[in-house]
Amino acid sequence: VQLQASGGGLVQAGGSLRLSCTASGRTFSSYAMGWFRQAPGKEREFVGGISKNGVTKYYADSVKGRFTISRDNAQMTVWLQMNSLKPEDTAVYYCAARLYYRDVEVPVGYNYWGRGTQVTVSS
Repeated sequence: VQLQASGGGLVQAGGSLRLSCTASGRTFSSYAMGWFRQAPGKEREFVGGISKNGVTKYYADSVKGRFTISRDNAQMTVWLQMNSLKPEDTAVYYCAARLYYRDVEVPVGYNYWGRGTQVTVSS
């Protein structure tokens, strides 16, 4: 599976962005998907995950209520809608795919990673 994230950019605090991650290759619906982010000088952190059928979702406390994950298996795409953005959301955002939804918040265990997209939130 090849993953391509897009949609990043520069936005003012309080604004919104929607990130997309499009897959190609193997069956997208066979994978649970996760979004992670990494700010300069910090470790990669979990943002949110979604099950293979899109029914179950899990979010980091830091983004709960502001970010929403969705997917469309026919389009082989997963989205991360980010609202009420804060400067501390500034990071490179990555999408990733794993065979099992269990432990979706753990970076180890993901089979495929996309190249990141930069999100910068100005104050």
